[in-house]
Amino acid sequence: MADKAYITPNVLKWARESARMTEETAAAKVSVSAEKLKEWEAGTNQPTIKQAQTLAKAYKRPFALFFLPEIPRDFQPLQDFRSNDSKALGTGSIFIIREIQQKQAWISDSNEENNEPKVPFVGKFSINDNPINVAKDILNTLGINPTNYTNDNPIKEWIDKAESNGVFISRTSFIHSRLKLDSDELQGFAIADPYAPFVFINSDDWNAPQLFTLVHELAHIWIAATGISNNIEPDLKHKDKLNPVELFCNEVAANALIPSEVINNIPTTVFNSAREVFNASKKLGISSFAFLVRALNLKLISFDSYKELKKSADIEYRAFLKREEEKKAKQKAQEKKGGPNYYLLQLNKNSRLFTQTVLDAFRGGFIESTQASTLLNVQVNKFHKLEAQLYK
Repeated sequence: MADKAYITPNVLKWARESARMTEETAAAKVSVSAEKLKEWEAGTNQPTIKQAQTLAKAYKRPFALFFLPEIPRDFQPLQDFRSNDSKALGTGSIFIIREIQQKQAWISDSNEENNEPKVPFVGKFSINDNPINVAKDILNTLGINPTNYTNDNPIKEWIDKAESNGVFISRTSFIHSRLKLDSDELQGFAIADPYAPFVFINSDDWNAPQLFTLVHELAHIWIAATGISNNIEPDLKHKDKLNPVELFCNEVAANALIPSEVINNIPTTVFNSAREVFNASKKLGISSFAFLVRALNLKLISFDSYKELKKSADIEYRAFLKREEEKKAKQKAQEKKGGPNYYLLQLNKNSRLFTQTVLDAFRGGFIESTQASTLLNVQVNKFHKLEAQLYK
């Protein structure tokens, strides 16, 4: 008979509930009935060691945690700036938030212990300041000119400049191959810590909405407003549902990505067709929708023109999405042959800056191999493959 794991029942139950997993889903992970799982959580029966290990992996908790005498202190939930009618955070969202919190806590503690200087722009402004001034400070601090990106991929430039100034940027759309992130639940979040500001972007979308999310989350850093966001791009219909912090950060993002002096200098002929609007917005790395909302707010077009252009732009956007889906289908077909690059995916998920920091600490003998491997989610003997991606 298999050895029993004499776990602490209420800790087992807490681990499942904190993973936002139903009894039925959890039970299926170990091929038992929901009733059997309830017995384990009530203490009237015990799982085998193998079953408990499987549940620990499913809940993304250390196996040893199940044997603690009481429920441990967990990371505090991030403030939720999403609208009241937002989808409840599911397992994937909970896992990515917890993972980033663990990484952020480690780097913050390390920087503070080593007497590293605080990042000067964290909390430099507040929600009571002018969003135009915050946007200008972000652009000046990062050294970004939204009219003159250095390549045709603006989001890469924003990420590189943000990380070179001490902001860790994580970007992914999955926890693992069977657990994707839902952008309806979570588009991004920010941890506005002065020793290690961290931004997460859900990459389950094309680059323009991701860029707006990134700059929106940077605004959270600049006003020291740690929390979760969704429904980020400008929305004329539901402004009343948005948290004031979200409205403010949207204003900052719009002013940073589409400064008034930039859009005011765009020829008025651009607003003659949705195709021209699409081309102009693409150069700025933003969506046609964000571009049109900005033009409307600056009174460059009437509301009637906005409605007509948006209607046409929606058609252009759907055609664009179709082309993107075709590209993704081709990429997936290629990936089936060779598989996606695991190390590149982990690099983006960890943040390039975080990856480099952990590798430097490991090479310098400041952290053990097991800790480095856990932080990066890569085996130590494969670090060279991860490091190779840093220089591509």
